[in-house]
Amino acid sequence: MDTAEDKLGFIRSVSFRELDFQHIRPDIKNNWINLAENEFDNFIHLIDKQTKDENSRQSIFALFSRGIETGRDEWVYDFSEINLENKLKFFIDVYSQSIRNKKNDFKIKWNSSLKTHAENQLQLTYNKNLIVHAAWRPFTRKHFYGEKALNHRLTQNHYGMYGYSPALKSENSVICCTDAGTQSPFMVTATHNVPDLHLVGTAAQCLSLYRYDENGKRIDNITDWGLTQFQTHYNDPSITKLDIFHYTYAVLHHPAYRTKYELNLKREFPRLPFYADFHQWATWGKDLMDLHLNYETIEPYGLQRVDVGRKKPASDTLLQATLIPIDAPDSAKPIKRTTPKVKLKTDKIEGKIILDTETTLEGIPALAWDYKLGNRSALEWILDQYKEKKPRDPTIAKLFNTYKFADYKEKVIDLLDRICTVSVRTMEIIQQMPDTVEHQGD
Repeated sequence: MDTAEDKLGFIRSVSFRELDFQHIRPDIKNNWINLAENEFDNFIHLIDKQTKDENSRQSIFALFSRGIETGRDEWVYDFSEINLENKLKFFIDVYSQSIRNKKNDFKIKWNSSLKTHAENQLQLTYNKNLIVHAAWRPFTRKHFYGEKALNHRLTQNHYGMYGYSPALKSENSVICCTDAGTQSPFMVTATHNVPDLHLVGTAAQCLSLYRYDENGKRIDNITDWGLTQFQTHYNDPSITKLDIFHYTYAVLHHPAYRTKYELNLKREFPRLPFYADFHQWATWGKDLMDLHLNYETIEPYGLQRVDVGRKKPASDTLLQATLIPIDAPDSAKPIKRTTPKVKLKTDKIEGKIILDTETTLEGIPALAWDYKLGNRSALEWILDQYKEKKPRDPTIAKLFNTYKFADYKEKVIDLLDRICTVSVRTMEIIQQMPDTVEHQGD
């Protein structure tokens, strides 16, 4: 804790030869602090960012893409399809008036690409068919409007993943992991839906099982070169491209791999070692992917719902309540229930989730909290996304701030119950993986 002056004074007063230096051998990339594992460079590339000719790529995947960067998330995403439609019609009306007036109206969100669109006098028309489901955050889907002009980074690679039809609706399975160079902890998940840029941290890099050409033809996205590497290394011609896809997903979940190569993963995109027992890893990857892709239909864990101060009225009482005239005296009208205050908090010690002042979910096993994506458990990701938050965009805050947790409460309860199952089973699979990284030679 010496001051700078103290440190300089020490250096002036001590002979250079008397200083006790630590000898550091830089790694292959010439890093001399926070040294990474050099053996990582010998692993097989998942993607090749340097070679644009897909026929000469020496990587497992041919096509890769970052998640969609919209530049106006609050305008083109929404839990409610109706509210999304209302926002977009308003946006397009204001945009059209701006073109006619030759002056940008800042009630909507402009960026460089949309300004160029307007300068070229290009019109926009609302198209309901462009609304698709998108993977917004882990285990959280939203409606998304896939209009190229309204999304800052909707690229050819995204169309290559989900088809060149305007709606990006082709079926695919996509592995999404944190891109290198970000400060986010490494995360990985899988989705059938169009992935958002921030699905897994600061930036998601996405690897699809298939890709589509401009005629809609589906093509394997795992390269023949990659297939040859695995079949040759394991001397096993039965290995398929789908097996390699699942193997990749398992390795990216391996705790020992992610711990040992943590610094490598911060600096460059993941590479795959050849682990012994390829088919076991492929099986783990398939089981993990089935859980993560199908989370909305997985069986519920069976959490206990506790409602405080809520009594279910008899059916005849409900009928009588609906028949009371509007002009009836106050004494004859049913008592108006107050809306519970939203909480969306966890009690990990007690194994509880407090949804609001009325409802708590109990019986959450400790293992469920251990399945984390970044710094949050899967359960906590859901709670965070369904909070009531004031929109940052002033126009949306004023005209389209319709979200209320109460409208989605039952859906969230069902989702949390299923994600509890997903979390426990995910951890059970991960706990079967080796505690160390032991890979076979090249």
